[in-house]
Amino acid sequence: MSTAPYFSSDDRFMHLDRSRWSHLADEIAVPLSAEEIESLRGLGETVDLEEVQRIYLPVSRLLNLYVTAASSLNHMTNDFLHVSQRRVPFIIGVAGSVAVGKSTTARILQALLSRWPSTPKVQLVTTDGFLYPNAELQRRGIMHRKGFPESYDRRALLNFVSQVKSGAERVVAPKYSHLYYDIMPDEHIEVTAPDVLILEGLNVLAPSQAEGPETSDLTLSDFFDFSIYVDARTEDIERWYVNRFLTLRSSAFANPESYFKRYAELSDEQAVEVATGIWKSVNEPNLLQNVLPTRARAHLILQKGPEHTVEQVLLRKN
Repeated sequence: MSTAPYFSSDDRFMHLDRSRWSHLADEIAVPLSAEEIESLRGLGETVDLEEVQRIYLPVSRLLNLYVTAASSLNHMTNDFLHVSQRRVPFIIGVAGSVAVGKSTTARILQALLSRWPSTPKVQLVTTDGFLYPNAELQRRGIMHRKGFPESYDRRALLNFVSQVKSGAERVVAPKYSHLYYDIMPDEHIEVTAPDVLILEGLNVLAPSQAEGPETSDLTLSDFFDFSIYVDARTEDIERWYVNRFLTLRSSAFANPESYFKRYAELSDEQAVEVATGIWKSVNEPNLLQNVLPTRARAHLILQKGPEHTVEQVLLRKN
């Protein structure tokens, strides 16, 4: 039996199978080319033009409706209060396990939403930049728990999202390098008053009690206008993670500057053993203890099958 079963009886969600969901965008053309989709696709994933048409285009249309409604409410509230304020950025959180495809989902939605006339400026930030630097993780003795809630500077992350939501013209976020597996101290990402901000990360839906004593009762999701959880069975995610690890030996790991260069020369058998060990000791416990329990807090759940394609969509009823 799967250790991360799909929701099958949660009455808070409408369950839409792939066929029913895909009909919601029958009359809308995909504004992305096959080449653009390929450039957005993560390693080992199977997202193609059909998947974008059937799954992600309806999601972007739904999000566009939410953005329009939020903008209208904001204008009416300002008129009621007799104040003049700039448009408040619409913030979308995208959560899910390592290797489940949440980064690809976020990139595709960014590309699609930026094609809608009402949201031409869509920016994407990952929470990786708010991990503590490796030196600090080592000082705290939690380097082996990188990716767990306590490995993030939650105060800085909350402050960043709060500034964006308040309409600040320019907010900066730290930049993370997957090559060096660390924060880049002299680099940052600028967020400049977007129409939409997509914040992607493992723990973006974590409740306040998981954020530690150094933060307030506020949680990241308090600032979200919409949230998405990318879901799959744990055994499928593990297989995708191990396969990705095998492929990385001849790409990112082969770079002499890579933090993981020691894995580049592993045989298939050795690589499977190492990847499985990392999954079982780090990624799976984090998923089961911290990430998966936040699934029910999302507005929309994309449930993937064994082939990395979305089989069912769950939409919160209220």
